[in-house]
Amino acid sequence: MIVDQSREIHGFLKFAALSFFVLLVFLVVNVFKKVRQTPKLRSVAILVLGDVGRSPRMMYHAESFAKLKFNTYLIGYKGSKPIPSLTSLPYIRLSYLSEPPSFVTRIPFALAAPIKILYQISTILYTLVFDIPRPPEFIMVQNPPSIPTLALVWLVGGIMGSKVIIDWHNLGYSILALKLGKTHPLVNIAKRFESIFGSSAYAHLFVTNAMRNRLVQEWGLIGHKAVLHDRPPSHFHKCPPLEVHELFVRLGRSIPPSLAAFLPSASLPYSTQLTEVHGLPPYSTSHASALSSLSTPSLRKDRPALLVSSTSWTPDEDFGVLLEALKLYESRAREVNLIDCENSQSKRNSEERQVLPRIWMIITGKGPLKERYMAEVDLLQKSWQYVRCTSLWLEAEDYPLLLGSADLGISLHSSSSALDLPMKIVDMFGCGLPVCALDFACLPELVKDGINGLVFNNASQLAEHLEVGLVLYGIDGD
Repeated sequence: MIVDQSREIHGFLKFAALSFFVLLVFLVVNVFKKVRQTPKLRSVAILVLGDVGRSPRMMYHAESFAKLKFNTYLIGYKGSKPIPSLTSLPYIRLSYLSEPPSFVTRIPFALAAPIKILYQISTILYTLVFDIPRPPEFIMVQNPPSIPTLALVWLVGGIMGSKVIIDWHNLGYSILALKLGKTHPLVNIAKRFESIFGSSAYAHLFVTNAMRNRLVQEWGLIGHKAVLHDRPPSHFHKCPPLEVHELFVRLGRSIPPSLAAFLPSASLPYSTQLTEVHGLPPYSTSHASALSSLSTPSLRKDRPALLVSSTSWTPDEDFGVLLEALKLYESRAREVNLIDCENSQSKRNSEERQVLPRIWMIITGKGPLKERYMAEVDLLQKSWQYVRCTSLWLEAEDYPLLLGSADLGISLHSSSSALDLPMKIVDMFGCGLPVCALDFACLPELVKDGINGLVFNNASQLAEHLEVGLVLYGIDGD
């Protein structure tokens, strides 16, 4: 029995070794064929080591290349729906990377981590080398993440003759430092890795002047360099009441009862929590004929102020600052919203004169700290009268509509490197949305305090800005 088992194991090992050898020969032959091909002009592979639909800047890069008639391959993980143009433009092809096998999630981290990394490396190499018919003229990669993508595109670009473009969104090692501390050995290794494989690209794109100046000075970057400040897409705009109405007809169906009790009552599709349609005939033969005779929707006078913040729920965005500011606003609203009794003998003749409006704070995005903070919010707002805070995940096409419907946008981005700027503020500006932004080193490249936005350093300042900003932009309680 033991001899038979030994023979079976020996036979399996021989078969595995032979299979590996055949696979290795196949890979070498095909790589050699690829190397002999010259890169296809006016073609680009754009690599995103993350959810493609949650990488707006890279999607806009792909859209721009495709509009210039570059054969564009956008590579990344499937998740959120990408912007519509990526599925309609003829020169774009989406190449989704496969996720690691499901069993990896059930084994210890010490074993799962190297398997995930190896699987990731193999799928990226396969896609860049074999899935694209001919080597692209350019390979563009988003940084961070830096490991292993910078090394992989450096290797593939060198073998196939493609020109590497790095789009510097931030510094990968600085994000790792938030978790491990700046002096941790792994942070120093990551910084060295990033500087070695990121310094010699064909071209470097930066989101800020501060990032370009720092990296050129400290890392001696080789290649073309350009600062491309983020710009909002052309279809972002301030929404008229009709678009606000249509959006909240869709969103209103998923509003939980606890929130519905706080918001003005809605009767879909004739009224939402923010809008209402006048002119509904008292008698109509059908639902369709009733809708056809309605007037254009308008904003409700009793609507709450709609505030929006987009967050990745990571340590470089301190949601605690916003939470504390909402606490302060709740206290302030209770203090100043006085009861004006025209007839002190009868409560039925009393009405509340709201100097500060009620706030509906919507937080969009996903991330590791979401559950922790939203659990804290749920406990607090049980006793709140003037503030409600809810989390929401939107499809790509609804996100600009929400921004365009809001009264005030809030950015909590503090930047792990102090060298990048938040795309969310650019999106808010594109939708005509006033912004309150947490201050950090290079924020003045985007937000000029008191000119195109309000800047805060702590929760107390943010609470003051909420009070002033809502009145300043006409969202008061009168």
